[in-house]
Amino acid sequence: MLLSLCFDNYLKTKENMKAYALGCLFATLATSGTAAELAKDKIRTEVTRTSYGVVHVKANDFRSLGYGVAYAYAQDNVCMLADTFLTVRGERSRYFGPDAHTTTPKNGEYGVANGYIDLTNEQSDFYYKGYVDIDQLRAGYASGKQEIRDLLVGYVDGYNRYLSDNQKKLPNACRNAAWVKPITVDDMYRLVEEKSLHATGDVFAAGIVGAARDPAAPVALAKSLPSAVAKLPTGMPAGIGSNGLALGRDASANGRGLLLGNPHYPWNSTERMYQLHLTVPGKYDVMGATLAGLPVVVIGFNQDMAWTHTVTKAIHFTTFALALDPSDPTGTTYYHDGAPVKMTSRTVAIDVLQADGTLKSKQKTFYATKHGAVFVNPAAGVGWTAERAFALGDANRNGTRMLEQWLTLGQAGNVDAAKASLSGVGALPWVNTIAADRNGGTLYMDASRVPHMGADKFASDCFVVPALLAFDGTRSACAWGQDDGAAAGIFGAVNMPAQEREDYVGNSNDAYWLANVRAPLMGPAPFGYSPLYGSPGVEQTLRTRIGFKQVEQALASERHLNMDDLEDLLFSNRVHAAELVLPELIPACFASNDRDLLLACAVLQTWDRKADIDSRGAVLFREFWRAAAAVQDKWSVPFNPADPVNTPRGVAVAAKPALLDALRTAVVKLNKQNVPLYARLGDYQSETRNGKRYALHGGLGDEDGVYNTMVMQGDLTPSGYGNVNWGASYIQVVGFDRDGPVARGLLPYGQSVDPKSPYYDDQLPLFSRKKLVKLPFSDSEIRKDPAYSRKVLTDK
Repeated sequence: MLLSLCFDNYLKTKENMKAYALGCLFATLATSGTAAELAKDKIRTEVTRTSYGVVHVKANDFRSLGYGVAYAYAQDNVCMLADTFLTVRGERSRYFGPDAHTTTPKNGEYGVANGYIDLTNEQSDFYYKGYVDIDQLRAGYASGKQEIRDLLVGYVDGYNRYLSDNQKKLPNACRNAAWVKPITVDDMYRLVEEKSLHATGDVFAAGIVGAARDPAAPVALAKSLPSAVAKLPTGMPAGIGSNGLALGRDASANGRGLLLGNPHYPWNSTERMYQLHLTVPGKYDVMGATLAGLPVVVIGFNQDMAWTHTVTKAIHFTTFALALDPSDPTGTTYYHDGAPVKMTSRTVAIDVLQADGTLKSKQKTFYATKHGAVFVNPAAGVGWTAERAFALGDANRNGTRMLEQWLTLGQAGNVDAAKASLSGVGALPWVNTIAADRNGGTLYMDASRVPHMGADKFASDCFVVPALLAFDGTRSACAWGQDDGAAAGIFGAVNMPAQEREDYVGNSNDAYWLANVRAPLMGPAPFGYSPLYGSPGVEQTLRTRIGFKQVEQALASERHLNMDDLEDLLFSNRVHAAELVLPELIPACFASNDRDLLLACAVLQTWDRKADIDSRGAVLFREFWRAAAAVQDKWSVPFNPADPVNTPRGVAVAAKPALLDALRTAVVKLNKQNVPLYARLGDYQSETRNGKRYALHGGLGDEDGVYNTMVMQGDLTPSGYGNVNWGASYIQVVGFDRDGPVARGLLPYGQSVDPKSPYYDDQLPLFSRKKLVKLPFSDSEIRKDPAYSRKVLTDK
């Protein structure tokens, strides 16, 4: 039946025939369970829980492993996951109407809005149906690793099993909801693809939908491009990032590797992380965390190696300027190497809920070139005229090897094997990798998928609109290049920034240049790395600077560091902006004899210059610095590329009046909100769950130079800053002894979004106390855990 339906759809579309046929055949076999290798294997998986709901899944095969992961994750987050499947299927308008936006948290329950991509349901549905190409995804997975296909098939079965077992007792947020329904392998393909597109297609989603046309409407092309009033986005916004630090044999107390992983991801949405430990004996044994819906560990450790990721500064797309054939009134014929080429088109339909409860079908036609999808962005000056259009070259589209990348990375036994995995698979979408191994090796590498556009292309006449990162789309000579052994159009290992050290490597979301301040990376001769990776010799964020400053100071003091030292670095909460300006600003403040500033001067003088819960003065300084950071020419010592950690610094004499004005502004703001100038940070920075308030430490990160980032949802009010938007999420500190890993970790927001779950807020008090807990890795450690429980799942 499924195969017949597949063939019928193929006859209707007749698009990308080979890819469609291969992918559809595999999807039919996998979904129906008739593939020989799947039919003979029965599901059997052990799902164990330890303290704080940490999940350990053990199975003899990858299909059973995926089954257990899905079942466990649904136990904790079924409503959020169901809403995500609804989103990637393009069905939000069908159930919630076209004009609403992505679900936000309500009554303390789940949300799927990620805080940086805001689409209406109709825009979202058209994007996922028009840009996510299910035929290409099917073909990509069909030609990939069997283990990945097994994981995904198992995940589908495990999720559907959970729904079957619990349909009548789901959490309040989705109980009896028609949109909570069984999934297919295609749904998993779409979900994984959505993760891959975070820094590319997702960021351009509104523009991709904006360029699509109603097939029943007449074509009306603009005469000229709009005037630019904003910059083109280059990826995820600043602040959604991470800290990663690896110490090697020359810097660790026992000569073995040490790793700190400290992602700063959203506290809501399916960007929430989830703690788990996955084992297929003899093949895969990895503990750490994943992103919602993924059946692999994305940040974690195995017996011999630990790794983490940070959002890279690299850009993973380019745009292409197209010259259109004026004889085609539809504007869908472009020139390439002197010849006219017709754009390809794809028409998709969505169901839209009407006010009377009926459904209406809407259609849009999406257009694509050999460079990628046509898009518009009027605010950035990107339009579609009779003479010109722009296409998005997306290096992360059809990211069907991403799971394979994380699977093989988790199987690596040392940093050399990790580097070989990253180089060979080359499928990380938008992150750096920082790793340490039991032998004392460390690795920094930006192995994300970056378009092959070298510095020579940027310096040539191919680079036609720099503000739009646009290259000449009319000439094949201006297309993405190729490295031996790398995916088409993507830089290979020889051109990826990488560094192995025996002291340390680290990254806090600045570019590759300073993975180690003692040995800056410049790139291969003669041009260095592609500008798409970022630039060397540029001023670093305050968070990058305090991270390296702390490491260098600790090594100068102790020479060799241990796991406790890494925890201290993470939770020091030093406000580096205060360290840089207050020594000179406070005397100027008192010298001003301004009655309105005297109390503020005294508060800042006695403040510990930290963003701890009990820090009095942290709120005042935060509001001051939000204004002061924009003061021009405020530093007395300018940035020096030869001393990037310690410059710029010092307060310029001419800037002191403007800085004091910023302090007056902060005082007025706090007084207006009835917030004492000497207020404790923890009284205004907190997360509320089930009516209970948890005070939180941490600062703004890049802006104020606090290593431990905590970005809140709102501005200051008499009751505080609201709940957390994004910040410290999964935390791990991993070392090694002669037997294997020794790890501590924490998931501050907890494993579950269900307010009735015991894992909804149980880790928040730990974070408030800066307490990481031991992560049990070996079988004996797991069984000894005081909260140990075990469930065996088999086929029904």
